[in-house]
Amino acid sequence: MMLELLDYDFMRRALLAAVFTGLAAPAIGVFLVHRRLALLGDGLGHVALTGVALGLLTGVAPIATAVAVAALGALLIEVLRAKGRTSGDVALAMLFYGGISGGVLLANFADESAASLNAYLFGSITTVSSGGLVLVGVLGVVIVALCLGLSPQLFAVCQDEKHARVSGLPVWLLSALISVLAAVTITVAMRTVGLLLVSALMVVPVAAAQQVTRSFRATHLAAMVIGLLAALGGVVASYQVETSPGPTIVMLAIGAFAVLAIVGALRRRVSPRTTE
Repeated sequence: MMLELLDYDFMRRALLAAVFTGLAAPAIGVFLVHRRLALLGDGLGHVALTGVALGLLTGVAPIATAVAVAALGALLIEVLRAKGRTSGDVALAMLFYGGISGGVLLANFADESAASLNAYLFGSITTVSSGGLVLVGVLGVVIVALCLGLSPQLFAVCQDEKHARVSGLPVWLLSALISVLAAVTITVAMRTVGLLLVSALMVVPVAAAQQVTRSFRATHLAAMVIGLLAALGGVVASYQVETSPGPTIVMLAIGAFAVLAIVGALRRRVSPRTTE
């Protein structure tokens, strides 16, 4: 039954898109969680909606315009956070409201109804084209490579910006890189889980991994594995029971968190006894 999925081109593309998304989202999400910016993904998701609508209005590929607009929004947030007087939560609120309002308005100017944005808001992984898959794959590989290759430097910035600055690291550039990678990840995942749910795939696998790991590196790798399994499992399950892939993926990730939270609690309860 499972192998039957591979007989369909759209399912093969959907599974490959799930692989790239499932790995990329937690790869950058672990840094957002560590910096207490878990809601940044939601804010940037709303900004990316404006980029999608801009693409519909201009006739440019929506993914490309979403990447550009979300990246600009990420840089703006980083500037406001680092140098401005606007607090982080207020800046995120501006992203939330301005992004979704701008998206709906631009969609109206493009003679598109708000309903036409549903594929981007809630995901439509089974409609990913071959060209879209290539773009998602390239961006996904770049995100994972940078997150793993620069993990020590990015972790240092997330752990203690002052110490990282004294150590000679380009703190603002690395902080901006985290925000921009988060923005790109959102556009990668918007056809998989949707702009309204992408933050969950960036945060929940990380929270699940933290229940059973003790080091940052272990959490990073475990979160990517959980994200990968949730993404693939969600696509397969949605096909079998005829549900929407995006919500199914997120619910599987939440289920993994619940299970690992119980496992972690039991292990912590047993651990003191084993060390006596």
